[in-house]
Amino acid sequence: MREYLLVMLVAGVVTFWLTPLVRWFAVRAGAITPVRGRDVHAVPKPRLGGLAMLAGLFGATLVASRLPYLSQIFADTQMYGVLAAAVVVSALGAADDRWDLHWALKLGGQVAAAVVMAAQGVSLISLPIQGYTILPGPVSLALTILLVVATMNAVNFVDGLDGLAAGMVGIAAAAFFVWSYELSHTYDPPNVFSTATFITAVLMGVTAGFLPHNFHPSRLFMGDAGSLLLGLLMAAATISLTGTVDPAAVGVASRTAAVVLPLALPVAVVAIPLVDMLLAVVRRTRAGRKPWDADARHLHHQLLRLGHSHRSAVLTMYLWAATLAGGVLSFNYLPEWAGLVLLVSLGVLAALVTWVVPRRVAPEGDPL
Repeated sequence: MREYLLVMLVAGVVTFWLTPLVRWFAVRAGAITPVRGRDVHAVPKPRLGGLAMLAGLFGATLVASRLPYLSQIFADTQMYGVLAAAVVVSALGAADDRWDLHWALKLGGQVAAAVVMAAQGVSLISLPIQGYTILPGPVSLALTILLVVATMNAVNFVDGLDGLAAGMVGIAAAAFFVWSYELSHTYDPPNVFSTATFITAVLMGVTAGFLPHNFHPSRLFMGDAGSLLLGLLMAAATISLTGTVDPAAVGVASRTAAVVLPLALPVAVVAIPLVDMLLAVVRRTRAGRKPWDADARHLHHQLLRLGHSHRSAVLTMYLWAATLAGGVLSFNYLPEWAGLVLLVSLGVLAALVTWVVPRRVAPEGDPL
């Protein structure tokens, strides 16, 4: 655990200290987000914040490669594939932050990043259903690309308020880190040092390092350079771990949880961004618009309309993310009935905060 804590610290410190430099560069490079009709921010702001997080990833990786135990994750090619794909999507996102690339070019770059990872072993080769269900090669590649592209775009879609995407990914990564770390004790022999656990530790670090600059009122946005990177890393951790889980070997409080948890937790940690993205696609398609045409009807926009302030809306989304990820994770430690009670109780609390508590904290017309 000490090596993971060091990795988190390095990722966080590098990201925190480099973010002001990235902001300076973004301003001079003209990577500025204008104020559009759908936007919540009241003044133009620089983006490219994801480049600082990319530096945090590489800083943590460099340190990990020198540590006595974590260095073993570099014995195969998975981590190299993740790093190469991270560079691809960060460069793609940075170019989009500056020049607003055509959607087809962005999609092509995302698919290319997914293929790079798959070629280096980060591929959904099996699913934890009835033990191992081995997937045919073409199916494995198609599902890997779909999961990676969907997760990247889901994080991108939810990145609409200061601190929202970074905080939600950080919460999801924390839940997935706990699950991955605990699961690794069931291996024969036990080995707590894995690619998935390392990636989630880095995600916790870079999001914690970026949030002081990005929480409302923010000094810069992560941009597509950040949202695509965070989504890619979350997908990589999910794929790397899910294909190694045998439910028969998972030591949890109930047999049902052993079968369901390996699939339910990866879904839970990205559930809100994915639901938001799916709703947006359906909404825009039904209106005769392109799925990638932006609007102001995402879940966080609805919270603002309910009367939440900017910060309140973000914290409410954090609560929902923690409810889903933490509630599902609790089945790893609690009897089935107790986990269900906890999940429902957290859901009720989140619902009350969402619909009963909201109130304006700024006069009408002031920036939220």
